[in-house]
Amino acid sequence: MPRLDRHLSKQFDIKRSDARRLLAQGRVQVNGITARDISQRINRFSVVKWDGMTVSSVTARYLMLNKPAGVVSATVDNKHSTVIDLLTQPWKDQLHIVGRLDFNSTGLMLLTNDGQWSRRLSLPASHLPKHYHVTLDKAPSRDAIDAFRSGIYFKYEGITTRPARLRMLGELEAEVDLTEGRYHQIKRMFGQFGIKVLSIHRLAVGPLILDPLLNPGGSRQLTAEELASLAQHSHQASS
Repeated sequence: MPRLDRHLSKQFDIKRSDARRLLAQGRVQVNGITARDISQRINRFSVVKWDGMTVSSVTARYLMLNKPAGVVSATVDNKHSTVIDLLTQPWKDQLHIVGRLDFNSTGLMLLTNDGQWSRRLSLPASHLPKHYHVTLDKAPSRDAIDAFRSGIYFKYEGITTRPARLRMLGELEAEVDLTEGRYHQIKRMFGQFGIKVLSIHRLAVGPLILDPLLNPGGSRQLTAEELASLAQHSHQASS
């Protein structure tokens, strides 16, 4: 995060001593509060004003999207439609994706222009659980269910997955909770037992649940309450 005096100096091509003079005169506000500390740190979402004129202002964006099948979890793709293509907002090209879903998987995706926020949610230490509904071509055995709980070895990477929760809802329907997101992880875990996954739908990320009013391809901004709940969950998990 840059210092405020350096930011002003760069924005207006003035000497840093002149920027400090502006601060001393009380002519600069950050997020509506008069700033006088030359070493004050700001970020890209800080609203900085000089004599009431906005110097810089970028709005933080946090969206949930109900991804349909047949859409790529990417910002740009030369062959297929992307989740960004589903959006109509003029600032959509500022966004990036927080956690991906496979091409034919559906459900909750998060998008933002706040890199610090997305990194925090993606850190392994956050242990942020992702909740999925899956349909299968045949029922898993008790051994398969127990293996999910213990972790499954992936020979190609030479790693064992973190313990996952598998709960059967019916003979061919299940709930799966993961705290990581390896390549085609759910399909590969079931594949170890000769089971084919027919569909994957993500219902929740941590405490954040997919809005049932969002049709496939629909999106909305997260509420203040949802953002606070995610922040609290990630803080508790990492402490």
